[in-house]
Amino acid sequence: MIGPKTPVLAVLCGDQHPPDMKTIESVAEVRYSGEEGLADALRGADALFVYDFLSTAVPAAWHAADKLRWVHIASAGVDPVMFPELRASDVVLTNSRGVFDDSIAEYVLGVVIAFAKDLPGSLDLQRQSRWQHRESERVGGRRALVVGTGPIGRAIARLLRAAGLKVSGMGRRAREDDPDFGTVHPSADLVRHLPEFDYVIAVAPLTEQTKGMFDATAFAAMKPVARFVNVGRGELVVTSDLVTALREGRIAGAALDVFETEPLPSDHPLWTLDGVLVSPHMSGDFVGWRNTLVEVFADNFERWHTGRPLRNVVDKQLGYVPSGH
Repeated sequence: MIGPKTPVLAVLCGDQHPPDMKTIESVAEVRYSGEEGLADALRGADALFVYDFLSTAVPAAWHAADKLRWVHIASAGVDPVMFPELRASDVVLTNSRGVFDDSIAEYVLGVVIAFAKDLPGSLDLQRQSRWQHRESERVGGRRALVVGTGPIGRAIARLLRAAGLKVSGMGRRAREDDPDFGTVHPSADLVRHLPEFDYVIAVAPLTEQTKGMFDATAFAAMKPVARFVNVGRGELVVTSDLVTALREGRIAGAALDVFETEPLPSDHPLWTLDGVLVSPHMSGDFVGWRNTLVEVFADNFERWHTGRPLRNVVDKQLGYVPSGH
């Protein structure tokens, strides 16, 4: 039974409500809201579940958050809610770290193999009914740099290593004995190390330090035969510099799942450039992922409701969950 001290939960979800919320609804007053009604939903709310994790509506509605103690976002990235007022507040922020690790790693392995074996070229020739023999590249022995050493980056590293690639990482701290990457280079040395790698995979969280880190200088430092893969955030890349690098043959190709502007405009050159694979922000979305996101939230809600420590607590100054938390 819902009683007088029942917590109030606001859920930012738009038209698509999260599944499997009945258990939470039995112990909380749940207010489902789209972007326009979020301020009203936040008044008197104790917690906010940002189920629509691509929405940027929270900052504008924050003025109405008069009782809020906890925000949970249904994604690993927290940049849509990482605004100054939230950083400065006592509100606890948690994310959905762990849900997408393996599926994103599978996507990355898939595009690496697609590039090496020219699967897009084979599909194009098949559509033309053309029998054109080509030689393909080996994956084994190629070198990959995973920029971002969180759980998703580690899952990518393990899968690429199992396929025979030689993998290194890039993160805040340099180290030589990492169990998944072996060597981890410091992010400050990105341009220095880029010439060493055949595949560069961007999966870093979006922070002031990582925004635009892949720019003209970075692409000029890469091998002409290198491929760039972005499964992190679109804003990690200066898109115009990437387009120029691809057009001028400074890099051999790119697989892009995230973009500065989403959806990617239909007239954008990335749709038609040679050597580019475009997917609509779906690298982590496996069958049943929405249910899994709610399971993660429901576990944390039960912890929060009973006064136990929350999982996946974000360090609001760093912008991500520190290792070991």
